[in-house]
Amino acid sequence: MSVYTEPVSEHAIPLSEKSRIRIAVALIYFCTGLSFASWASRIPDIKTALHLTDGMLGSILFALPAGQFTMMPFSGRLVTRFGSHRILLFSLPLYTLCLNNLGWVTEGWQLAVALYIFGLAGNMNNIAINTQGIAAEHLYERPIMASFHGMWSLAGFTGALIGLIMINLKVPYNIHFIIIILIVWIIMGINYPYLIRGKASGARDVHRKRFFSKPDGMLLQLGIIGFCSMASEGAMFDWSGIYFKDVVKAPASLVILGYTSFMIMMASGRFMADHLIAKIGRQKLLQISGIMISTGLFISVLFPYLITCTLAFMLVGLGVSSIVPTVYSTAGKHTKVPPGIALATVSSVSFLGFLMGPPLIGYISELAGLRYSFAVIGIFGMGITLLVSRIRAFQVASLQPAKPQSKLEMDEVPPFEM
Repeated sequence: MSVYTEPVSEHAIPLSEKSRIRIAVALIYFCTGLSFASWASRIPDIKTALHLTDGMLGSILFALPAGQFTMMPFSGRLVTRFGSHRILLFSLPLYTLCLNNLGWVTEGWQLAVALYIFGLAGNMNNIAINTQGIAAEHLYERPIMASFHGMWSLAGFTGALIGLIMINLKVPYNIHFIIIILIVWIIMGINYPYLIRGKASGARDVHRKRFFSKPDGMLLQLGIIGFCSMASEGAMFDWSGIYFKDVVKAPASLVILGYTSFMIMMASGRFMADHLIAKIGRQKLLQISGIMISTGLFISVLFPYLITCTLAFMLVGLGVSSIVPTVYSTAGKHTKVPPGIALATVSSVSFLGFLMGPPLIGYISELAGLRYSFAVIGIFGMGITLLVSRIRAFQVASLQPAKPQSKLEMDEVPPFEM
């Protein structure tokens, strides 16, 4: 395998090696999505086993995004300082071990602690893998970020399918999670040598800045759009199974159908997003996406039946599919902030949606019912359409070249070694 010891032009990298890098990064995205989906697919079983009400579950689910949010001030700096490939070597195995912890809880408070730690590891892994995705996109000089997120969503569908099989085979969720851990570790071991390596030049300058400083205006705008999307995603990840069980009254074997249909369309939309961006532009695509999110959620509220809710959740999945990868890709093109820091800034605002969405559904459900809580979340889709119409960040970013202004630098964008 070739070793690049100096920064090189992306044109000097053979296409075969670019392709292998892309495959490796995509499969690590898959591992991350598979781990999360395995947890999400067993939420109804864990809720039942721990005898939790909707309100109790909503409070406990708050712990996962709280852990993610706690880690955000540190993840970007760790990735910038040590390189995303080194952080991934630590964070992904840790993420799977935290998944294992979720399978052995016996009390609600234990689940909250386990989810908090799961969130800490998850955020570190999220910033690292998205930094790898941005670096790979720079190598290709065209949009490919959405396809990486498509692999995450494909893993979500795969995880939901595995969960469905495990449920019908009556495999305990702790054993289910151990199986997933083994799969992830094997994939990680095979593909880690092909990840892009190095660390950001100028990392020292980043660390000399104040730890808490005023966020960049463009990144803050991107984060607000991500906030609305992630609030909708969080609702579907954590509550779609409960909605099908308690509102739709789906048979036990079909409770996971809502989550599965959502993930199928989310994955499909992400594999199409890069092409659609080239055809109609980022702004128009995200405006349409916001409308689809609201329409799908409102349909599920007005017509809470198996077929209509399945179709509605598919529409929501298609709506949210392109928003986060587009926001992350745009943040990664920022010329004044290293990608790791930019991603952490955008994620900090975006994940407030993940932080607030699922607990908000639980609280509203406790007061007025689960259908009303889904209607409230539907408003966020309308917010996305309105915000994208007013914010110029996507128009400006679309005019910027996909490659950096100077030679490639990792994790700004990389010199790499294989």
